[in-house]
Amino acid sequence: MKLILCPRLLAVLLCAAPRLLLAQAPNVPDWAQPGSATHTQVPPPAGFHRATLTQNVPVGFFEGQSDIGAALVAGNSSYDPSSKQYTIHSAGYNIWYARDEFRYLWKRVSGDVSLAADVTYPNPEGYGDRKAVLVIRQDLDDDSKEAMVALHGAGLIHLAERPEKGANIKESHRIEGRAHASGSVPTRIGIEKQGDLFSLFVSLQGEPMHQVGPTMNLHIEGPFYVGIGFCSHLPATSDTAVLSNVILENAAGKVR
Repeated sequence: MKLILCPRLLAVLLCAAPRLLLAQAPNVPDWAQPGSATHTQVPPPAGFHRATLTQNVPVGFFEGQSDIGAALVAGNSSYDPSSKQYTIHSAGYNIWYARDEFRYLWKRVSGDVSLAADVTYPNPEGYGDRKAVLVIRQDLDDDSKEAMVALHGAGLIHLAERPEKGANIKESHRIEGRAHASGSVPTRIGIEKQGDLFSLFVSLQGEPMHQVGPTMNLHIEGPFYVGIGFCSHLPATSDTAVLSNVILENAAGKVR
């Protein structure tokens, strides 16, 4: 059976199609636009929040995964046990200021923690401030108290904290790494929690992991969330990070 549309009906559908697509496009507020030569990114308005969307579905050895701050485009993730790779797709305007938007794979623990991962970005054209992160968070709200190590798309690595719920992120220290080139040795980043002290570990060229900079002091009550994540730094455009050879130990001194 053939479906025949009259010319007038076909014209109406063709005219309506762009409007329907436009209506479905996410509405990106000006404050969430990424920084560029013509635009300076600004913090979110005071009191702005989106409820985190959580799936209590295990992935690899993580217990669940969440779209922290509910980015305008939903994230997703997968784990390949043969390659030991976690692939994370996420949009999200930033992991900074007083709230975050990113895809987060997490586990609840208490006590000391060692977490490390190799990081690569399959898309070489991604935004320079996109961030693959190792994060220890008090809760899953978008403004949670947290400690994090981040590797930016352009190579910057830093250790930072949100010292209190709803506060702006404070950078403890940073090092200039390198943008990852396809086929090169991946950058490996690590974070260690020993009591209230947090440390940044790196391996830039395949050398043994080593601590960089001083420790950072932050108290987080157990149980808390520890895990890996990614943010494209583009509020409505998803990108991809691959974190592999992830180690997560419920003890200090195990980053490797």
